[in-house]
Amino acid sequence: MSSPGGSAPSGASKPERIDPVLRNAIRYTLSPREYQLLHQYLLSRAPAVRKRTPAPRRYDAVSKGTDDYNAAAVRTSLRLAVVTFSGLKTWELITTKVLGRSPQRPAHRPGVLRSPNVRLTCSLSLTLLFHRLLRRFFTRLRESLLSSEAKPFRRRNPRISKSLTSRLAPAIGSSLAGFFLAVAPGDQLRVTMAIYLFTRALEFCYNYLEEQGHFANRPKWFGSWMLMPVACGQLFHAFIFDRDCFPAAYGNPILNNSPHYIQKRPQDYPKSLAWPSTFDIVDNVAQIAKSRWPPFVSPILFPDTETLPKGLSSISSITSPAHPAIKSLSCALLHPSDPSCLRTYVSYWIQTFPKVARFFTIFFAALSIGSWRAFLNSPVMALNGLAKRILRMSVFISGAIGTCWGSICLFQHLFPRNFLPTQRFFLGGFLAGLWAFLERKSGRTNFLYTARMSIDSFWKVGVKRGWWRGVKNGDVLLFTLSLAAVNALYEVSPRSVNSGVARKGLGVLRGEGWVDRAALPRDDAPESSGTKS
Repeated sequence: MSSPGGSAPSGASKPERIDPVLRNAIRYTLSPREYQLLHQYLLSRAPAVRKRTPAPRRYDAVSKGTDDYNAAAVRTSLRLAVVTFSGLKTWELITTKVLGRSPQRPAHRPGVLRSPNVRLTCSLSLTLLFHRLLRRFFTRLRESLLSSEAKPFRRRNPRISKSLTSRLAPAIGSSLAGFFLAVAPGDQLRVTMAIYLFTRALEFCYNYLEEQGHFANRPKWFGSWMLMPVACGQLFHAFIFDRDCFPAAYGNPILNNSPHYIQKRPQDYPKSLAWPSTFDIVDNVAQIAKSRWPPFVSPILFPDTETLPKGLSSISSITSPAHPAIKSLSCALLHPSDPSCLRTYVSYWIQTFPKVARFFTIFFAALSIGSWRAFLNSPVMALNGLAKRILRMSVFISGAIGTCWGSICLFQHLFPRNFLPTQRFFLGGFLAGLWAFLERKSGRTNFLYTARMSIDSFWKVGVKRGWWRGVKNGDVLLFTLSLAAVNALYEVSPRSVNSGVARKGLGVLRGEGWVDRAALPRDDAPESSGTKS
């Protein structure tokens, strides 16, 4: 006869049921391997917590389901949200506490959901999440439509079927996630992100066309440096006439390295007398151009005559003691002590070039620390390469800034007063951009950065002057279209994305993990429906 307690061991051997809320919470935040490491080093050392959490093997068994892709996508988006929000708060702390910048506090403190940091964090994480989910959806839809069971549908709807079964359907469909950029605050950062992705899409498109052999017979001088003349021309014109549409990151280097053209207040000048500020001088140059470049009448030769046109009296402290031999009012404002424009330009080079060269020597020397092995293997060759790079960049920057100011004097001698009175600043910037030819082999990143700044500035100038009307959420639309173009190019030709980091970033965005498809054999390329957390 069996005892009543004989069935007790079988009841005790049943595994304890895991709380589904706890299981899903862990599943959508930690992968099985990460949970194993967490359990090994932390949870197993706390008895109270260990009793309430499943063992790694059991968690691995119960966490496997049919929607592992969704769980991995949520995990990645949550981690991106944590990293983004932490980075934004850290940067805010550095700027306010370390750099001493006063934060811009709104009149009414917004709620948590309206906080700029929270909105930007949600925008990026939702873009990543829905990009992966939409890619999986369109991939599965394409596979189902290509099956034999879907023949009647393909026969009834040929155009729709052709679009949805295209190789590019998942790439373009997943790009609809770019509309989540609208969650981010509509400030300069959002515009910058849209313009950046737009220019990168154009760059990758050019790389694809070049890979297909469309530019096989291009001349040797053809390259990305040709963007600089147009970009510099637009930026210099905006710097003179529309400084509110000009990037401040470009204005300060120009003014700080223009000692012979921007007259500083003399140390012995009486404090009771006014002296135009740096930007006042620039504004008066614009006013001189709008007045069609009036000649200079020296107060030294004609003390009883009104020598300055109306609206330019603020520069009298600079032009009154100017050399009487100067003929143009702009020259009297830019270099009042020297009547020779050429000598002023040469003096600019003598004073500015060493300063710029010292800066780039420190900058490139710091960047070359990572390639110390090359210096050990071939120190002479490495030093020669570093010296050439410093020299090219120093000549490029010094020449570009000096040509911008020197072109004002040059056009005074070449053009009549009424010929292109304001448009000549674009020509001066165009000439300044030609110095980029010296950096044509290694300056592509700088050229594209300048082009992005010019596009942003040109759009703002057009809106300000009424050339076109701004489109509501137009930056979001541009971002989404650019993302679709980048995804399509990466799908067709991964090597057209000429950056390993960008290719790996697209792999993460597609759910393939931190992989470079261009570096993998074709058979080893990750499946489009797979995912890695």
